[in-house]
Parts: sequence; structure tokens; C-alpha cells
Amino acid sequence: MKVVGIAGALAGWKTNVIVHHTLKALEKNDSNLKTELIDLRDVEVEFARGEPLAFYNDDTFDVVNKLLAADILVFGTPIYQASISGALKNLLDHLPVDAFKRKITGIVATGSIDRHALVPDYHLKPVLVYLKGTVPSTTVFVENSAFSDVNEILDERVVERMDQLAQEMLQLQQAGL
Repeated sequence: MKVVGIAGALAGWKTNVIVHHTLKALEKNDSNLKTELIDLRDVEVEFARGEPLAFYNDDTFDVVNKLLAADILVFGTPIYQASISGALKNLLDHLPVDAFKRKITGIVATGSIDRHALVPDYHLKPVLVYLKGTVPSTTVFVENSAFSDVNEILDERVVERMDQLAQEMLQLQQAGL
């Protein structure tokens, strides 16, 4: 089974850290998984113009096709101005309407204040559902204060929530939802 994690931040490391940890939690629960972390800082996804995918650069083509080929996806985003990152939204704009049909699409997010905790559910979840993804009931929001100065997760409750998300995603996949 193929799992792809998307770190949808163009600056900082916190989003990458939580996506990476969630992928590791998935591997811990199923050693047969093949995981890949795509950090949007490392690829050049072109601005979506409404053209066929073949008209975009190789990075855009490759990243979109990796998402389409995955069985489970983990989307990570920082919360900016009470919404998901523009880089992640731009990537999602490249996808066809049924892109995530029969795929589990987990959500992890970082933000500076607790008032942003529901942003992933109100901004990212509707897009994933529109693309026909199955979104687990567990969403993980991590306040910046839960990280050390070197971007290590200090709060064990955060780690537990990421582990719960991983378990729920695998249960949904095994149930064929």
C-alpha cells in the first residue's frame, strides 16, 4: 500500500515534522506500507491555470501523479490568516474531481494560536471531501508552543493524537471506505 504525505509549507519545519511523524506512525502500525514525504519547498508546483496536467512542468506532473497513485494521503499545512497555505491549495487545484475516490485523506496542521484549531476542518476538509476523499474523524492541530526551538515535538499528547490518526486511517483503509 502506498502512502504519500504532503508538507504544504514553503517556510519553516513544523509542518514537515508532523507529517513525517504521522508517516512513521503509519509505518509502525503496518510495516508493509511504502511511504513518501513530499515537501512543497523541494518541488516547483506551477500555479494552476486550468490547463491539462501535461501542460505543466515535470514537478507538477510528478507530484499530482504521486497523489493520484497513493492509497492513503496525509496533508499537512500551516495555518496562515485563518486558512490553509496557498501552496497546498494550489496543489489541490490541479486535481480532478474524483482524485481521492477510495482514498483515505488525513489532516495535520500547525498554527500559532489555539483559535486556529478548527481551520483544517473548515477549510481543508471540504476540499478533500469534494475530491471524494475519506477524511478520518481525527484531525491533528499542533500549536507552535508544542515544539522545541529545534522543531522537536515536546508535547506527548500531540504524539498520541498523531498515532491515533494513523490507526484510524489504517482502519478506514482496511474497511475499504
